[in-house]
Amino acid sequence: MKAKFSPSLMCMDLLNIREQIEIINERADFYHVDIMDGHYVKNITLSPDFVKAVKPVCKLPIDCHLMVTNPEDFVEMLAEAGADYICPHAETINAQAFRIINKIKSLGVKVGVVLNPATPLSYIKHYIHLLDKITIMTVDPGFAGQSFIEEMLEKIEEARDIKEKNGYKYLIEVDGSCNEKTFKRLNDAGCEVFIVGSSGLFGLDSDLTVAWDKMIENFKRETE
Repeated sequence: MKAKFSPSLMCMDLLNIREQIEIINERADFYHVDIMDGHYVKNITLSPDFVKAVKPVCKLPIDCHLMVTNPEDFVEMLAEAGADYICPHAETINAQAFRIINKIKSLGVKVGVVLNPATPLSYIKHYIHLLDKITIMTVDPGFAGQSFIEEMLEKIEEARDIKEKNGYKYLIEVDGSCNEKTFKRLNDAGCEVFIVGSSGLFGLDSDLTVAWDKMIENFKRETE
């Protein structure tokens, strides 16, 4: 599978949202929208209102990563705002995982789950077959710019092996430190969707078009 890229919109130049989204429209595969409640993680970023505001100019699927304590409070709002994927943390839904997954699907939205570094894949084994995407965090959640956690490569390989063995359809995505230092190891382990933020994309150049070209050049150099 050809590698897919999902720019993290919280890392873009928020003073030039439309211009940046129009550049991303022609290059990326998804938009990654982090939604934090200040409780599950000690930060607050984007919101359902942000999704609603940018949806008219977005040409790609909007992927919403819920770093929130009560994801069920956000599901309907995000579906109405135009989310294409809703991805809560497994740690926040396991008491009612099947109900929340079914709710998301009933709204016509694809569903994923996100796994913190310390959470094993076995935690989601009873509903892994229902998922459209699994996001493996390679940093602890909540803040951009953290160091890559090497132990996550084994988890990515495990997700790939389970997918291949059972014929599952979920995408394997990685969130955290996707950049030229990690592209090769992540690609070799089985990552299919790379969430790119400060180090992987936006910090490469103030001109996002130039930054994107640099990112692709870095990826090709490291993986081909």
